[in-house]
Amino acid sequence: VQLQASGGGLVQAGGSLRLSCAASGMFRYDMGWYRQAPGKRRELVAAITSTGNINYADSVKGRFTISRDNAKHTVQLQMNSLKPEDTAVYYCRAYKWGVEHWGKGTLVTVSS
Repeated sequence: VQLQASGGGLVQAGGSLRLSCAASGMFRYDMGWYRQAPGKRRELVAAITSTGNINYADSVKGRFTISRDNAKHTVQLQMNSLKPEDTAVYYCRAYKWGVEHWGKGTLVTVSS
């Protein structure tokens, strides 16, 4: 069971980035993206269950879109209209039957 996140980088405010998480060995897991900004606690950004139910943090609603490709075992996070306060390390999380797995984070930096 492995999670590999990619797609982070530096972008100007108002720009877009697309994060991707490859989740090998994770069939029908609930998946989510979390982020942790410097000096702050890790927080949920968006989550999608194995059946496609989606939940977003209020701060990203209307700007971010989470999706998954069950055939490829990947989950994506499309981030539009990025703001400096979106700057954080973004982590992919998989959850099933009380067990969670975390991938290494990918840094997203939004310049003003």
